[in-house]
Amino acid sequence: MTAASAPPGRIETLELQIIDTEGAPRAGAAVSVEQTSHAFGFGCTAFGMPVTDCDREQDPAGAALADQWMGLFNAATLPFYWRWFEPQPDGPTDAARLRVLAEHLNSHGVRLKGHPLLWHTLAPTWLMDRDDQAVEEAIRARVSREAGEFAGLVDQWDAINETVILPVFEAEENAVTRLARARGRMHVIRLAVDAARAANPAAHLVLNDFDLSSDYEDVIEECLEAGVQIDAIGLQTHMHQGYRGQEQIAEVLERFSRFGLPLQMTETTLLSGDLMPAHIVDLNDYAVDSWPSTPEGEARQAEELVSHYRTVLDNPATESLTYWGLDDATAWLGAPAGLIRRDGSPKPGYDALKQLITEDWWIDREEHRSDGAGTVQLHGFAGEYRVEVDGTVHEVSIPRGGGTVRMSGGAGTVLVS
Repeated sequence: MTAASAPPGRIETLELQIIDTEGAPRAGAAVSVEQTSHAFGFGCTAFGMPVTDCDREQDPAGAALADQWMGLFNAATLPFYWRWFEPQPDGPTDAARLRVLAEHLNSHGVRLKGHPLLWHTLAPTWLMDRDDQAVEEAIRARVSREAGEFAGLVDQWDAINETVILPVFEAEENAVTRLARARGRMHVIRLAVDAARAANPAAHLVLNDFDLSSDYEDVIEECLEAGVQIDAIGLQTHMHQGYRGQEQIAEVLERFSRFGLPLQMTETTLLSGDLMPAHIVDLNDYAVDSWPSTPEGEARQAEELVSHYRTVLDNPATESLTYWGLDDATAWLGAPAGLIRRDGSPKPGYDALKQLITEDWWIDREEHRSDGAGTVQLHGFAGEYRVEVDGTVHEVSIPRGGGTVRMSGGAGTVLVS
């Protein structure tokens, strides 16, 4: 990696101070450094994959896809859609399956996020049989259960999804919208956020929306003024009708960064085939018999992916970018939005992102010598690094904003300031 390949503001400086056993600086000490992880969340959906050796043997295509997933991403969004998670009230849930998947991903160093704790779309149909008070109690119990039972494993959640449209949603009658109309949008937002916070005080809670207009800004302002404690702002960018371009994406990020909260690009898609017609308002309304990936579209997708990722990381407020669907076979709306073709082969977009994230924005191994003051300047992305001094390995973090680490050649405590 070179500084020239990185987005402005993403290269941090960590000063390593090499000392001897007496605490004096050591000049000329041999120091090797290699990156082990990114602090930035390069994410993708992980709705299911074979996790055991037996599962992988029985599903070799799924195993290959899982390996492609692991080769690129460090953050996963898991599916907690209530209607599918709990088809019947007080009946079996999807918790056991998701726990196995979450533990597998966690064992590979993948950061986890649950999506979503509450959403009017895919709310259980059985909620409609209950009055508003019973619906509120069911929401509180559902949010508390998932946030609490998965605490320590899944500590990040889209607490509530798509609240701009929530009170006026008409595509399907549902109990969550009905409650919002009766008691107010902010009442429902607070219900979800407070229940999650009470169940897991350490949770990182995200407000997520596809509506990136000033209406969403108004909802965020109302949350902050009402004392609703959200930890990050989620911005969806399903670009089935075409890449929005660097200028528009940068403008969106600039507008939402004014709140002083981390920004997450929660749902990103770019097509490698024909674009959806511009006149379609609700993307769910578009249906075609066949929607293939094309060579021309794949070349376009690869270029747009690199442009989009660079633009997102150009804004220092962003903390993650999640691609919505690794492969075409499971892509939302059946669109050619994946990075992997239906036959399991990687598209140019997959290769372009792998080059960008794991090579251009990565330090494989660097060799240094400490100067006369015993210092080594390390420049790299925020993240985890393995630093070896005289055969002793230290695990060191480069935080956002950089810092200083004092270490000796022998084993011992590493001090960060």
